[in-house]
Amino acid sequence: VTISESGIEASGIGITCANINGAQIGGRRNLVINGAMNIAQRGTSSTTAGMYTVDRFTYAWSGHDEAPTQAQVDVSSGTTPYTEGFRKAYKVTNGNQTSGADASDLLYFEHHMEAQDIANSGWNYTSSSSFVTLSFWVKSSVSQDFKGYIRTPDGTSQLYPYSTGTLTANTWTKIIKTIPGNSNLTINNDVNQGLQLYLWPYIGTTYTDAGVTENAWGAYSSSARTPVSATSWWTTNDATFEITGFQLEVGSQATPFEHRSYTEEIRLCYRYYYKLYAGTSGFWGSGVWYNSTSFICFIAFPVVMRTNVTAVEQSGTASHYKVIGNATTYTCNGVPTYGGDANDSAQTVGFPFSSGATQGQAGIARAGSSSAYLAWSAEL
Repeated sequence: VTISESGIEASGIGITCANINGAQIGGRRNLVINGAMNIAQRGTSSTTAGMYTVDRFTYAWSGHDEAPTQAQVDVSSGTTPYTEGFRKAYKVTNGNQTSGADASDLLYFEHHMEAQDIANSGWNYTSSSSFVTLSFWVKSSVSQDFKGYIRTPDGTSQLYPYSTGTLTANTWTKIIKTIPGNSNLTINNDVNQGLQLYLWPYIGTTYTDAGVTENAWGAYSSSARTPVSATSWWTTNDATFEITGFQLEVGSQATPFEHRSYTEEIRLCYRYYYKLYAGTSGFWGSGVWYNSTSFICFIAFPVVMRTNVTAVEQSGTASHYKVIGNATTYTCNGVPTYGGDANDSAQTVGFPFSSGATQGQAGIARAGSSSAYLAWSAEL
């Protein structure tokens, strides 16, 4: 009997079963979106806490003396993640935390998963004999053990703490955690958060307890999330921490990472955040003057977003937005605003003017700068 990525084959009998972890190898196995860190719609670097530099992943910090920096970075050629097809990673560079590791200090990576995706994944999450497997690559410039956990926010929130084990400095390490179901878990079949993945470069003692048991489910407590964390990384100026290759799959085995095409991955990300550029003088779409000082542009989302969106993000500069109508180019005197409350079909964006064309006149909205963009968020 031969077991491989292709399945299970019993030689001489003629039986081949392309089935590992109870799912077809060719189907979608990875429940994590953008686990290879390839999509970064908002930008590739930031010092803002809570910012999604890499789509679907965010990080936060508190109690810092100098703000850390997050970035989408290249995976170095010749490393094991690179040879397995990974080209991007999510990296945080620590600031200089001169006051040391205070009790309330923290820094973590976070990935939220839609409840209905977990509820319909095939994982019998209330059974201790049914499993999901989490795997990822991690690299730290400081050798120490790092803490993480999985949390279910529905019902009575439950927590599954784990650790990476002591990492070798500046060396990529693959982490694999097989997680059983538990009768206390509740995961609703809806569009809200159903599962949260956390990894902590540092978690202060305000949030930890020496009595926390790793690799076991327990009731969530904000003051007892993990065992006590090492402090070396947090107190090292310019320490770095990188992750890539996040995969959560149904079953007790970690299979090779499911690489998806850029097109497929970004469309999955569009459900939660959609950013639209028009270039220096490209077009957003057609529309009509609602009145002499407001032009309404109709823009369709490429996929159904997770929930109705009620606001539009933009560059913050009015002159970045223009409308062409009746052979005249009008420049906005304010930034565009959102006039819709939907998650799928043509959405309306209002372009304000001090004066404009006749009510009902058609026009085309265009960009006035390469920095101009429109974006909508339905993040979990």
